[in-house]
Parts: sequence; structure tokens; C-alpha cells
Amino acid sequence: MKPIRWLNAFCWGNSVALSWLWGLGLFFSVQMTFLFGLTGLLGFALLNALGLFLFGFLTQKIARRDSGEEALERFFKKWSRPFRLSFYLYQVLALTLTVFAVVNYLLVPLLALRWPGWGRQGLILTVISLALLVLLVVSAACLLGEEFRIKGLKYNHLFQGALILVAAVVVVAGVQPLAVLGEAGAWVREQTREPIFWGYMIPILIGFFVGPWLDLQQWQRAIQIHKEHTSISASYLCGAGLFFLLLMFHGVLAAFVLNGTAPVWDWVVQGYGDLPYGHEVVVRYMEACKDAFQWVPACYYLFLGLSVLTTLDSGYVALKWFLTDNVKTSKSPLLSFLPHAVIASPIPTYIFAGAFTIFAVVVKLEVEYFMVFYASFFVGYATLGIARCFVPNSQHGLPQVKLFAIGSLSVVVFACGYFMKIAALMVAGAILPMAYVWWLVFNTDLLRIVTEKAEEVIDAASELPMLRKISQVAQHTINGATHEVTTGGHFEDQWFVHTFTATYADTNSVGNVYFGQYILWVGKTRELFFNCVLPEFDLKTTPYFILTRGIEHKYITESREFERISVKIRVAEYNRKFATLEHQIYNAAGHLLGKGRQQLIFVASKDYKLLDIPAEVLQAFMPYI
Repeated sequence: MKPIRWLNAFCWGNSVALSWLWGLGLFFSVQMTFLFGLTGLLGFALLNALGLFLFGFLTQKIARRDSGEEALERFFKKWSRPFRLSFYLYQVLALTLTVFAVVNYLLVPLLALRWPGWGRQGLILTVISLALLVLLVVSAACLLGEEFRIKGLKYNHLFQGALILVAAVVVVAGVQPLAVLGEAGAWVREQTREPIFWGYMIPILIGFFVGPWLDLQQWQRAIQIHKEHTSISASYLCGAGLFFLLLMFHGVLAAFVLNGTAPVWDWVVQGYGDLPYGHEVVVRYMEACKDAFQWVPACYYLFLGLSVLTTLDSGYVALKWFLTDNVKTSKSPLLSFLPHAVIASPIPTYIFAGAFTIFAVVVKLEVEYFMVFYASFFVGYATLGIARCFVPNSQHGLPQVKLFAIGSLSVVVFACGYFMKIAALMVAGAILPMAYVWWLVFNTDLLRIVTEKAEEVIDAASELPMLRKISQVAQHTINGATHEVTTGGHFEDQWFVHTFTATYADTNSVGNVYFGQYILWVGKTRELFFNCVLPEFDLKTTPYFILTRGIEHKYITESREFERISVKIRVAEYNRKFATLEHQIYNAAGHLLGKGRQQLIFVASKDYKLLDIPAEVLQAFMPYI
């Protein structure tokens, strides 16, 4: 890779690391150190960073399946369509968790320590002060999110990353000596040898290995990195390395506090089920020693604040990108009642995150209560999404109800194991949704039934007049490979293909095919495609007509009489009103003769008023997008 691309990969890697450093990783690194020592911290950080790198490595392979800088974005738009709600909920939970973590583990302890009477002035004053803290975080995130787009966000994160590095160096220099880490119990604690250690580590392994696949921030970065002709895997290798170092810094700092002489157990919070939580021990330590450390506490707070802001502003940009694109293509009648500017704005999501944060702080929730969803509920959706990227027989419809039921069940199982300290239930809660997806994708009985019944289905289908006509099979060769074709056209993946021979009537006086014939061929192929996917369409009874709004065609290579021609057409994209078809024309040697696009509109058959795309057309087109 050229030096300039390595530099770009490092810049993006820095942004990847900071965007993935949300509240769960940032504060849970302290909790893992508190529970299991540096061994637990190392396992948590290593698995988290490895899962992040694997996402970049595999998306690089996906991007190389197609040509062009838009290849990964085209794949994502098609692949993500069934998972849109999952993507949104995943992002909402991540943002809510991050706002909650910085408020509950940084701002609230500082407020309580510097204003001893806080929390005793009544519920109303407590909620008001919490609302002001939340407003501070949310407004800063929205301001930065509105200021930058994904192209410029890496430069902003580069500046913030430099400040984070300076802050970390000051903190490390100010809390010397760190020789206390060599004391007994710093690396391995007794809990590491107990089953509950694996009750944490196995769900962490599963959750973080599949988690990035539902994170909009990571998909947006991978798409932009590919557009800039930079290696996604190299960028994510840099990002995973930087992220690992950031987690280790925060965890090792916590180990210094936990193994020192400070009254740590006075700072530990007892939560529901008498479970101990030490997320804020470093903050309380900094406050207790601020006179001796001088600038160290301020630099530590700067480290936490910037780490959180780089996630929240990144989440704002990613949500805006995702919502704007989906509002354009949405066909939901409910969305038509609200202004698109409101639906596509991340601000309502951030308002919800802030409001829920106030509720969560008041009822004394912990960050682990949010984590359970990443270790259980979202695992099934992410696993199926990964399977649909790499496993051929996983392209069936998304079983939304079943996935939701399995995800909810896994949450209950995991939560019971967590509060009862039963490691087996925690592991089962994480594995359950993944096992269901494996059964769904690799069910050998289902494949056997399909194989045994295939001939019966084909024989029965051939009795229908329409399908009998289509099932008349011929063969032709393209690029040395033999393909089965039909006289009425056939499908190759999402492409409908019509193959024929050019004749004298198609040529001009020079002997090559007249330019206007290509458009006629595309029109004929389109009609055959309609006839195949909409066999019940009848001009006499139809309530709508399909009209061509515009068509474009680029001529690449000429063809001549008696050449074998294949016209391929597919549905490229659609929104509420318009459908766009893409076409390509090849000769028998596999050379591209031309390509183009056309846009369709739908009008009422009575008065020619413009209509939304009819439901039956959407249903017919969906399998071929």
C-alpha cells in the first residue's frame, strides 16, 4: 500500500477506535478489572479489538466482490434492508448507554462530591440537575454531529485523538509509581478461577465478534474507506490496535487504584441483587487526590469526555446518513404524516437517549443492564446478517417474529444467570440465539426435503400454461460456460435474461445493428420480465399502468447480424413513487455491448394520476432487487 494510503488508513483507524469506544467499553474496562484483575481486562480488551478487526477484514472481502468505489455501499443497501429496525434499535441502545455511562459514572459522582447536598434536595431538584447534565452531553454531541460529515469526521477525530493521547500521557506521568501493579492479586484474582469468569468472557466473545455488524457507525466508515480507495482491513487493523491500547490504559489505571492504599470499597456501589459495581472508582480516586495530582484529574476527565463525544458525534452522523436514506425509499403510509426532516433527524433519538438516562440514573440502573442486550438479544440478528453475507442458503426471508422471540428469551435467560451468578445461564443466554440461526441456516432436514421434492414441484409447475412456456429449455455458451436458458427468458441471480439472435431486420445499411434496436431489445426484455413476475396482470382490469419516465443507454461495442445477444435486466432501486431498472447487453463472447437505466412510474388507469408503487408490484419485484 502506498504511504499516503497508509496515512489515510491510520486516520480512519483512529476514527474507528474512537467511534467504538462507547460507554460499554470505556467504563466496563474498569469493572472487568475490578472483578477479575488485569487478566479479565486483557481478555475483555483483546476479544473486543479482535472482533472489530474481523469486521473490517471481512467487509474488505465483501467489497472486492464487485467493482467500483460504490460496491460496498450497493451491497449494504441491499443486505441491510431486512435489518433496518435492528440497526436502528442497536444504535439507539448504544447512544443511550453512552449518555447514561458518562452521566452516571462521571458527572453524577463529580456533582455529588463537589456538592455534598446533591441528591438530598428532593426528587424534583435531582431530576432538574440530571436534566441539565444530560442536556450538556446531548447538545454537545448534536452540535459536533451537525458540524461534520463522514468525510471530515476523521480529521476532527484525529484532533480529538491527539488531545486524548496528551491527556493519557499526563495521567500516566502523574500517578507514578505503577510498581504497585506487581503486587499479588493485580494480575489474577480468585474470581478468575471461578465459573462466573467464563459467564462473562463467553458472552463477551460472542457479543463483540458479531456486534460490529449491526453498528451503523462501522458500516458508514467501511463504505467511506472503500470509496477513498483505502484498505478497509488495514484501517481496522490500526483501529483495533488503538482501541486495545485505550482500553488497556483505562483498565490499568483502574488496577493502580484498586491495588493502592485508597479506600476503594467505600466507593463501590451495591446494585440490585447485592452485586458490586466499581465503574466510578477511578473518578472518585481522582477527586480524592486532586490536590496532590494537580492537573491529572482534569486530564483524566478530558480523556473520558472526549472519548464519549467521539462516539456520540459519530453516532449522530451515522444515524442521519441511515435515516435520510431510508426515508427516501420508505413506503410506510405512517411516515407520510410526519415531515421528512423530522423523521430523518437524529435529534429525536438523542432526546429519547437523554430522557431514558434520567430515568435510569433515578432508578439506579447499571451499564451491565444495557450490555445484556448486546450479549443476547442482538446476537441472533447479527449472526443471521453475517450468514447472509457468506452462506448461500441463508437468503430466505427474515423470520422477524421468531428472532424477536428467541432474542427476548435469551435476554431473560442471561439476566437470570447474571443476577443469580450462574455462569451456565449467562453462557446459554448468549449461545441460544446463535444456535437458532445455525439451525435455521444449516438445517439439513430442510435441505433434504427441498431436494427430494424439487422434481415434484417442477413437474406440478410445468402444468401451468405460463410456466410450461417458460420451462422450454435451451442452452447457449457464454465465456466458455454453458447456461440453461428458456425461450421466454430466465433468471440468473437477480438478473432476468432474454437471449436471441440478431437478424437482418435489426441492422442498418452498413451491416451493424441499428442503434435504435438496442432500446427495442431492452423494452422487449422488460415486458418479458413483467410477464414472468406479474403473470396475472391484465390491461382490461388493471387499476394502474406502468409508464416509462425516462431511459438512458450507453453504447460500448457494436454487434452484427446473426450474433447471439443476451439482454439482462433487474430492479436496481425504488422509492415510494418510482422504480429504477438497470440493463446490460452482452454478445455470445461475453463482451458488454451497452448498459443503461430506466425509471418507471405508476398511474391510475382511470385518470392517469400518479400513484405509489402498487403493493403487488413491490411483492413481485422484491426477490429480484
